[in-house]
Amino acid sequence: MRDSISARASFPLSKCQSWEHLNMRWIISINHWLCRIWLKQTGLFCLQSLTGCTHMLQALGAAYGTAKSGTGIAAMSVMRPELIMKSIIPVVMAGIIAIYGLVVAVLIANALSPDITLFKSFLQLGAGLSVGLSGLAAGFAIGIVGDAGVRGTAQQPRLFVGMILILIFAEVLGLYGLIVALILSTK
Repeated sequence: MRDSISARASFPLSKCQSWEHLNMRWIISINHWLCRIWLKQTGLFCLQSLTGCTHMLQALGAAYGTAKSGTGIAAMSVMRPELIMKSIIPVVMAGIIAIYGLVVAVLIANALSPDITLFKSFLQLGAGLSVGLSGLAAGFAIGIVGDAGVRGTAQQPRLFVGMILILIFAEVLGLYGLIVALILSTK
């Protein structure tokens, strides 16, 4: 195979034994340029931008939890207006989720520097994604549980303790993401 390739070549392959070897060297040089130059210049910017966008996921989860629980409170307040202050707990718990994202965003912003390594940038991206996605999931869970729990509590007051326990379990999802993010961002 090598003899037939070098026999068809119009110029001698001095250091390369075959066209496949020459092609592999070209691919390696492109990969070197992508990894060393382009990724260093633009990749770090993209990673830091994505890390900042992960706080948006946290805020979306908190906003959904607040809105969904708020609609349950509004529907419940027509039947039992005396339970409004007691039913505000899901809204408060949804707002706490946004604070988790704010803490991690401050940690990531303090770690920014012009000479940051690619490894540290990926750690920050992982930290942001863990707190962002877990906050989004926790916000959805709090919103759904808060809406149904507040409406159910208006009809049967004994459901209040069960609703609070389920809300705590949903909030812990966001707390787990915060713990993972703190471990990753301080590494």
